[in-house]
Amino acid sequence: MTSEDPDRTARIAVPSKGRLRDDTLELLATAGYRVSGLRGRGSMSRAAGLDLIEMRPRDAAAALAAGTLDGAFIATDIAMEHDLTHLPRLPLGTARSTLVVAARDADGPSTLADLDGGVVATHMPAITARFLEEAGVRARIITMGGSLEGACAAGLADAIVDNTETGTSLRQNRLRVLATIAECEAEFVHREGLEVLRDLELRIGAALDARQHRYVMLHLPSERIEDLRAVFPGLASPTVLPLAGREDLVAVHFVVGTTQLWERLAELRTMGATGIVALPPDALLP
Repeated sequence: MTSEDPDRTARIAVPSKGRLRDDTLELLATAGYRVSGLRGRGSMSRAAGLDLIEMRPRDAAAALAAGTLDGAFIATDIAMEHDLTHLPRLPLGTARSTLVVAARDADGPSTLADLDGGVVATHMPAITARFLEEAGVRARIITMGGSLEGACAAGLADAIVDNTETGTSLRQNRLRVLATIAECEAEFVHREGLEVLRDLELRIGAALDARQHRYVMLHLPSERIEDLRAVFPGLASPTVLPLAGREDLVAVHFVVGTTQLWERLAELRTMGATGIVALPPDALLP
């Protein structure tokens, strides 16, 4: 695939199942893309200059590496496995996990060095090979599907390289972490040179930023406007509107971080704010 025409339709892979799919579709819909035509693996939908294709993330990463896709919604570890870390990426803040090396707590190796000459099972053989080589560890790497924790607990491997979200599954299988390879999350990884991809990244970024903010409307005594800036130091210029028939109150509109709003809600009440309404914006651009 070539990119001589910067205005051509871009081919973008969307995860075909799981939480990553749900998060991606919600994000695309919020950013104004039509995703109703996506109904499972292999389905396609055209939206605003994009051909959205549902694929397994691993297949999408392989296709992106081969140049037959222009972008993909995948996780950090999958991008690393297919050597896509040189491409532009937009972290999405969802599907967070940690890629670790883990071994049996009772009788397994206690350090990475103890894995020398051993067997390591993983879904990510390329990452595992690079990491162990950099650590000076020579081990046999086997690619396995299914539950890696169970395979290690059963003695089929001396250690595993796998993702963990909370560590619960590792503890249940009496495994402990020997090393952390990478902190992972969902990402939009893409090629450069297409205008439609710049627009997609802009819209996704605006939708992501909006999730962290609230559009606030309230009534406030007119003499307390400067106090509002003191409560929210990062606030630039709130919109101040007169209220019909009221000289003592004004309507104030502003955008603020969600956490800030909740932390300072009592202070708003103290300064006399009433009729407080906070709405989640769909998009936020500086």
